Amino acid sequence: MIKKILLGLLTLVLVVIIGVVIYVYSSWDKNFNEEYPVSDLIIESDSAMIERGRYLTYGPAHCTDCHAPIEFRSKNAGQNEIPMTGGFGLAIPPGTFYAPNITPDPETGIGRFTDGELYRMFRHNIRRDGRVCIDFMPFINMADSDIYAIIAYLRSVEKVNNKMQDRQLNFLGKMVLAFDGIKPGNPDKPVLNSITPDTTAEYGEYLARSVANCRGCHTERDLKTGEFIGIDYAGGAVFGPDNLTKDWIFIAPNITPDKETGIMANWDEATFISRMKAGRVHKSSPMPWEANQRISEQDLKAIYRFLWTLEPVKNLIDPIATPPEN
Repeated sequence: MIKKILLGLLTLVLVVIIGVVIYVYSSWDKNFNEEYPVSDLIIESDSAMIERGRYLTYGPAHCTDCHAPIEFRSKNAGQNEIPMTGGFGLAIPPGTFYAPNITPDPETGIGRFTDGELYRMFRHNIRRDGRVCIDFMPFINMADSDIYAIIAYLRSVEKVNNKMQDRQLNFLGKMVLAFDGIKPGNPDKPVLNSITPDTTAEYGEYLARSVANCRGCHTERDLKTGEFIGIDYAGGAVFGPDNLTKDWIFIAPNITPDKETGIMANWDEATFISRMKAGRVHKSSPMPWEANQRISEQDLKAIYRFLWTLEPVKNLIDPIATPPEN
């Protein structure tokens, strides 16, 4: 009798497993072109727009940190304009993801994309082929004018022919997509047509949340889906060990103004700016230090002032950096 029960349970488990596998392989490859159609947007740029895009690309938005070869990252600290010909393959639980070539090459870069297709990628994380991608780019709440500026700048650079691999999803990645664990992004506040830079906390919030991705790295996230599962800016996101961190493990620190556990709670504005301009301590830190060095003092003041408006959260992160095991 017990054998029959066990055999029945085993059969049921096998049927469920087979059913899940069939569902995953028949459902993961979803297309969102109908739900999120491409607009007929045509961006008309001028020198001021292109210059704004240049600043965002190499500074707060730190595009080079993913879209340039990792060995070039250290060259972004000065005035060099690193060609964004495609980045490293980041291996995370759902698979390996390659940042594409975003020079205007018509064969391997964004020269084959329309402005509407690029805008949709920024605003909704939907690729040119209609598939959704993981929220690596934190730009869904970015002002239209800044998205236009980045696109205009990318159109202006020298095109480089460099074909990158497409993402390599494993079964977990396909299962997450099949069960809607990764969805298109949608702004969670009204989209601004334009925004004027200043040193206010309000502008600092815009930079920290919608451009520089301070929230995205300094908030604990589910490594399978990218979903936020922690308190904003309280730290806890884990990076590595992987090829990017050179097998170090980094845990993003708490940057809320908690006096006991906030890493910068005792910094004044000048100290914060000085640290952001100083560059990296750990060579393989996932923090985009070179890009931070290119952020203007005005913008750093705004970010600092915003962070000081946050509710203090007691969350000690220790250690922040753990070396590889020998």
